[in-house]
Amino acid sequence: TDKWGKDARTRLMSWEAMVRLDKSNSDREKLEKVNAFMNKTMTYAEDINVWGVSDYWATPLEFVARGAGDCEEYAIAKYFTLKAMGIADDKINIAYVKAMQLNRSHMVLTYVDKPGNEPLILDNLDNAIRPASERHDLEPIFSFNGTNLWMAQLRGQGEGTNSSRLRPWRDLLKRISENKK
Repeated sequence: TDKWGKDARTRLMSWEAMVRLDKSNSDREKLEKVNAFMNKTMTYAEDINVWGVSDYWATPLEFVARGAGDCEEYAIAKYFTLKAMGIADDKINIAYVKAMQLNRSHMVLTYVDKPGNEPLILDNLDNAIRPASERHDLEPIFSFNGTNLWMAQLRGQGEGTNSSRLRPWRDLLKRISENKK
């Protein structure tokens, strides 16, 4: 506990219990549980203050253990937690956006129940899960999940592509797989 702080064990056990004991009847219930847990349990902090570097994408385990991180950590942890709770990979994406009010890059998680439907936004800046059309404060740049990267052309649409922009994502996936061994 010295490395992660005195509350790390409690956070990790609560997170594991939420996933393992989930009895949600719908995807929406899972989204609400995970969004509320992450937004209320974790503290927003810049990477330099948490990890000692200007940009670091922490694994969900690191984020929950530390109890703090920036927008990437929130989006990544929500993504992997929802996958662990049975949400299909093709329904969730991590979206890189511009937060207009903050005038800076930001990351959120999106959920689409059926292809072509409007995405819902799970965001650490807003505890309410809202449709993308209600989030005028966000300008989409690109989104990705475990298999693809999409450049934003129209809100919620885009063309699949491969990009070096995903180097931090590939590094994160490598660290996660190494921790499972």
